[in-house]
Amino acid sequence: MPVAALSSETDFDGWRAAARSLRSRHASPEEVMWTVGEGAGLFEADVPAAGAQGFSVPRAFVDLAREVILHRAPERLGLLYRLLWRLEAQPRLLEISTDADVAQALAFQRQVRTAIHKMHAFVRFREVEAADGEAFVAWFEPAHRVTEAAAPFFVKRFANMRWSILTPDACAHWDRSTLAFTAGVEASAAPAADALEDYWRTYYASIFNPARIKVAAMKKEMPVRYWRNLPEAALIPELIAGAEERTRNMVRQQPSEPSRRAQRAARRLSRDAPYDGQAPTTLEEVAAGIEACRRCELWRDATQGVPGEGPGKARLMLVGEQPGDQEDLAGQPFVGPAGGVLDKALAAAGVPRAETFVTNAVKHFKHELRGKRRLHKTPGAGEVSACRWWLDAERRIVRPRVIVALGATAALSVFGKATPIGKFRQQAIQLPDQVQGVVTYHPSYLLRVPDAEAKAKAYAMFVEDLKFAWHLAA
Repeated sequence: MPVAALSSETDFDGWRAAARSLRSRHASPEEVMWTVGEGAGLFEADVPAAGAQGFSVPRAFVDLAREVILHRAPERLGLLYRLLWRLEAQPRLLEISTDADVAQALAFQRQVRTAIHKMHAFVRFREVEAADGEAFVAWFEPAHRVTEAAAPFFVKRFANMRWSILTPDACAHWDRSTLAFTAGVEASAAPAADALEDYWRTYYASIFNPARIKVAAMKKEMPVRYWRNLPEAALIPELIAGAEERTRNMVRQQPSEPSRRAQRAARRLSRDAPYDGQAPTTLEEVAAGIEACRRCELWRDATQGVPGEGPGKARLMLVGEQPGDQEDLAGQPFVGPAGGVLDKALAAAGVPRAETFVTNAVKHFKHELRGKRRLHKTPGAGEVSACRWWLDAERRIVRPRVIVALGATAALSVFGKATPIGKFRQQAIQLPDQVQGVVTYHPSYLLRVPDAEAKAKAYAMFVEDLKFAWHLAA
């Protein structure tokens, strides 16, 4: 019986050379025994020269094999050789997804890709003391042997940071110039918790939305097997247990009351119907008018109107879609989870929030009841058009140089037509009143992106768009 020995579990080049030699000698899959770590492959000295094989394989098979070999299943080596053996007679074999061997290989490939995604999402670095400066170390236990495949992501994301990722299979090390790999280690080599983890746990708890918790979906995206490596995981059981009560408290919470001055102005403006006659000239009049506004039906189910917030004169105006549940209760824009993302992104972009005017295209919370929960509903074009009176008033009073439309609804209000974000971001769009407009994502979109890598990419683009807008407003 031919025996092919690979130097390591992920020795793709060794498998490829041995499989090529075995195939050229017409060794059937049933005859071959595959082993790992027993020295050189049996046929290492007899590998045929390039081009000596009787047939070639599609590139798709080579790419598939590179990923499947990272799987932990011992049978993967024989499975790949069996597919290679069959490809000579069936060149289009990989297109038959119902074939048992193909289906198994594709399943292994999906599981390997999932393991890479989970590693990207759940690695948590800890600062360690080093004689030559700052360094960070993480411990992770991937479902499959994907350390080498996953490491380039961290090189791109943390290029200016010295780090090591320790796993039982292999360890990746980046010194700001070279990526290197060493043998795997035991969990005891992992560093202890650092001070940064307290900040991370505080942040995680602050963005945890009890009204949207779906335990099954959360465990599917963040499997319990990874929790022991995540500092925030210790908070999850308590947060889940208290989610129902926190949701009830949010619903029971009394809305904030407008100031007496605003209430008097609202009663006066309600009598005078200013939105049908003279336009407001101050932000206080805008706030009072919004509270009394009946231009559409959204006021009926909302707690209160939510006007814009910020300095009376601002170079930059940020326009969102509408108040959310927490904004409706507080009477202020962007104070919920999306507001937290916006604050973080503004800081990353070097934009002082205190120097921006933040508002929404629609001033009342549009929602539907689901039990005791108030679920967001996107405003219609008619509601956007009706509320544009107030946005235009804010623009006239604040006189921004640049307006950033956060999301599609805001873009419809600011530009008067659908403005695809992917097509128009990073462009200055001239508005009739000599103001320049910029379109980008809404922060709530970033919260909904399920894939960690896609979320990081979208967030980076969002920050770049805010930098671009701030530069235009200078």
